[in-house]
Amino acid sequence: METGRVPDERLRLLAVHAHPDDEASKGAATVARYVREGVDVLIATCTGGERGSILNPAMDRPDVIENLAGVRHHEMERAIALLGAHHAWLGFVDSGLPEGDPPPPLPDGCFALQDVDVAAERLVKVIREHRPHVVLTYDENGGYPHPDHIMTHKISLVAFDAAGDPERYPHAGEPWQPLKLYYHMWARARWFAIHEAMLAAGMESPFTEWIERAADWPDRDDRITTRVECGDWFETRDDALRAHGGERADVRLDGVGRHTFPARVTQVIGQPLRSAGAVHASSACVWIITSTARPRAQSR
Repeated sequence: METGRVPDERLRLLAVHAHPDDEASKGAATVARYVREGVDVLIATCTGGERGSILNPAMDRPDVIENLAGVRHHEMERAIALLGAHHAWLGFVDSGLPEGDPPPPLPDGCFALQDVDVAAERLVKVIREHRPHVVLTYDENGGYPHPDHIMTHKISLVAFDAAGDPERYPHAGEPWQPLKLYYHMWARARWFAIHEAMLAAGMESPFTEWIERAADWPDRDDRITTRVECGDWFETRDDALRAHGGERADVRLDGVGRHTFPARVTQVIGQPLRSAGAVHASSACVWIITSTARPRAQSR
């Protein structure tokens, strides 16, 4: 069904993330841009970050460790205020990042061990309440293979497909079908270029270890369909990152972007877009809705 532009209605965006601070490190400048352009942005955070790491030595204190969930919530409030978005907690428990060979089992009751179809209902409810035209989430690898990021991807796909279906999750609100689903993508070529530019400038690259590990990873940059110009909002992103003082020891990456590359920097968002069942490449920064995800009527 052709819909063209969304008529006489404020555009709405939903960004789905796994933990507090993910909204600041993945897509924050894009969110800041669209908020300033009048888009109604809601950030949904799946877990409370209860098992996150404290990377800032100044925050590695007994009082912080004992109330880590409360600290994460307070940090999140500051970051959301800086971005100018709205926020919703889905209420799942952080799974932690298992390390070891073999890795230890995930803790009972954590987000990554939930039944996907059951867990998706909370996100369906958020979609039906916020009624976003576009949803942002992670790809099938979670951006990186953290179990909570992968689970975020799974429930996002189920919720996107189910939110407009009145027969699914009938107690989660009035059906609403988002029109597009985007994945955040890390552009491999960009990180390699930044790394090489820093070395050529005689600087120490913070990406050396990552580049070594990524050398054998498949190049997936051909999946990228859409780039959002957001360099003018990097300061806002930096402030949102700094709001997460426990997880973020510094924001060296932000300085890297400004000092070694021109101001015209892009944030990359990738495919697949589930729009009319096919991949759709839209023009950068243009919110023109050309088709619905399913041939069913929208609720307004």
